[in-house]
Amino acid sequence: MTKEIPKWAQDEIKNAKFGKPDTLTRTGYILEIYDKDMRIDAQIYEALDDGRKIIEGMNLPKKVKPSDLMKGVVYEFTINAHKAPLGKKLVEFLKKEMEIDMDAIYQFELASLELMDVDSDSAGSDESEEE
Repeated sequence: MTKEIPKWAQDEIKNAKFGKPDTLTRTGYILEIYDKDMRIDAQIYEALDDGRKIIEGMNLPKKVKPSDLMKGVVYEFTINAHKAPLGKKLVEFLKKEMEIDMDAIYQFELASLELMDVDSDSAGSDESEEE
């Protein structure tokens, strides 16, 4: 039987105030592309401050077409991470009653992404760079 989160806790989570975003740069790859929602899920190699390496439901900028993106190839992501700290009472409630260790809510927005030039099996393009 799952415990219900009380209304006061739901209200605090819903009304959390996000501060100015931190801009982060991480490399990784796209796990899933949600065309209609203009969102992606991404796996990153360097963990975020809260330890996560998977970002779900990251908003895409309007200038990025989901159809132009590729899953499984390495990108450099520039991410705006918005953080909304939770109150002490809520943090303690989540830890004790729900067994959730969480002190903030995050929203992630993709500012830009760039396809990385990762060494591939095709060596043909390397020859043109030699002088």
